[in-house]
Amino acid sequence: MEVVFLLWHVHEIEPGNDDEKLVGVYRTEGDAKSAIDRLRNKPGFVGAPDGFQICLYELNVDHWTEGYITIKPADD
Repeated sequence: MEVVFLLWHVHEIEPGNDDEKLVGVYRTEGDAKSAIDRLRNKPGFVGAPDGFQICLYELNVDHWTEGYITIKPADD
C-alpha cells in the first residue's frame, strides 16, 4: 500500500463555519510534522496553532465512489 500524508489546517471562523486549507502533501509523516514546525508561527497559523491535522491518504484508490449532487441556493 502506497500512502502520502496530507497536512490540513482547520479553524473555526464562526460557529458551524470552518476554514479548511490543504497545506501540503508529504511523503512521510515526519515531513508533514516538519512542515507544521515551519508554519506554526506564520501569520494566520499562529492564531490557531492546534488547527493542524495530518491525514494518511492511500494512493491509487478511488476515495469518492458514491457520485455527487449539486445543491444550488434558492432564489430569493
